[in-house]
Amino acid sequence: MSNWSFADVWSSIAAAVPDREAVVCGDRRLTWAEFDDRASRLASHFWDQGLRPGHKVAIDLLNRPEYLETFFAALLLGCVPVNVNYRYGADEAGYVIDDSDAKIVVHEPDLADVVRKGIARIAKKWRPTTLERGTAYEAAIAAASPDGPWRERRPVGDDLIFLYTGGTTGMPKGVMWRSDDLYVALWQMARPGTEPVDPVAAVTAGKRAATALPACPLMHGTGLFIALSTLAGGGTVVLVDSMRLEPERIWTEVETNAAGVLTIVGDVFARPLLDALDAEPLRWDLSALRAITSSGVTWSPDVKRGLLDHLPTITLLDSLGASEGMITRSATKAGDAEIASARFAVNERFRVLREADSSEVTPGSGEVGLVAVGGRIPLGYYQDPEKTAKTFRLVDGTRYSIPGDYATVEGDGTIRLLGRGSATVNTGGEKVYPEEIELLLKKNGAVYDCVIVGVPDPRFGERVVALVQVTDGYYTDEEELRAVCRSRGLAGYKIPKRFVFVDSLNRAANGKADYTLLKEMAADLLEIQTGGATGSSS
Repeated sequence: MSNWSFADVWSSIAAAVPDREAVVCGDRRLTWAEFDDRASRLASHFWDQGLRPGHKVAIDLLNRPEYLETFFAALLLGCVPVNVNYRYGADEAGYVIDDSDAKIVVHEPDLADVVRKGIARIAKKWRPTTLERGTAYEAAIAAASPDGPWRERRPVGDDLIFLYTGGTTGMPKGVMWRSDDLYVALWQMARPGTEPVDPVAAVTAGKRAATALPACPLMHGTGLFIALSTLAGGGTVVLVDSMRLEPERIWTEVETNAAGVLTIVGDVFARPLLDALDAEPLRWDLSALRAITSSGVTWSPDVKRGLLDHLPTITLLDSLGASEGMITRSATKAGDAEIASARFAVNERFRVLREADSSEVTPGSGEVGLVAVGGRIPLGYYQDPEKTAKTFRLVDGTRYSIPGDYATVEGDGTIRLLGRGSATVNTGGEKVYPEEIELLLKKNGAVYDCVIVGVPDPRFGERVVALVQVTDGYYTDEEELRAVCRSRGLAGYKIPKRFVFVDSLNRAANGKADYTLLKEMAADLLEIQTGGATGSSS
């Protein structure tokens, strides 16, 4: 077993290339020496506040340098960084803070009231302290030493990192990653079958990871993982400190900082970014960009094709994974014979298993199974042995993470993802997987975004309903979209019984849909409608 620690690696890189930029956010440009110094001083402040190895540090911040500084400082102490969704209200934030046993919460000034009310709801005898970004945060760093008693303990691979799930299908769960496992898993995601190399030797030789801009939040795995990987390779992370996606600002930062990698979350991010390029195709010099990576949400072929029309030299990378484990990725380039949805191949640590007996699904059979990933995976869920046993299971002597994603295996060994089981619609005894229908509908230019949900039905148990956000300047209605489904050969029971048109699907900052909330929204909207086809135009 290796012993990789992000904190140890970052400290070593800072010593080797102190003047190289580590984190950029607008006009703020932190060198590796400054990044290391500020994190070390923050670690001393945490130590003086009574934090010790194993204690939890909750981070309720936007994509700012302070997020990565706090993450770094926690790991230097052997403490556990905990992500808190900055869009959470008091009850939700309080739940994560309480469930994780956080000892301190580092938060945005604008979230002070949410954090205060959330903490007040905690029933424990002790409650965490807080540190507000801004004046209090800077004063704490200025008053602290970059050294302290905590230096006697070197960060190790067994140190933990918590990644709370989105909670879109239930209460958030704290996924427990060993630093070593996450480090190796991220390395192998890009370089299958290899082991990490000495990062200090690499940066000393002048090598570095490509400058990366995570357009998605650091509070979720997709954004955090690219930041961790980039820093582990001695590269530079560019941050955009906004609560919402600002396409023009993203492209400007890519140009200004010569970013080589842009990380997004499927169509939810890609479509607005493409719209900006369509509107002003010559505005930005994006020649430094080499790849756009995506994970977590469908990235449709038409949107990929549009991006490649503007950026023909880049590679589009679809990553398959979840908070509970990284699996594999696939690449798309402008010269490919077919630009399609991501296709992932079954391999030695990536399988599709039958739900009934955990045996392997037969390729080409059309059987539906659950995606399972082995290798470097998390320890489980924090303080939840029941859910841990359900998700992390031994199959034929190998431990797998099976987070609940359904898929089929084609005859050529590639898989077709069908969506998360918790979002599956059961109608008349048939299972309907939302992602299949969502991807089909998005091929229609009038559909900007859509989500498939099941609404209670007295006859069929649930009926399939599509919530649709119409593209600006387009018009569509139920009849047209139902005809699209029929023309694509969709089975009758899968065709939505109703199409509900909405201004927004209120996706989370990580691009994911809250299926529970949207089911309620669909039911409410259908109840107040007076019948007849409904449409939308802009």
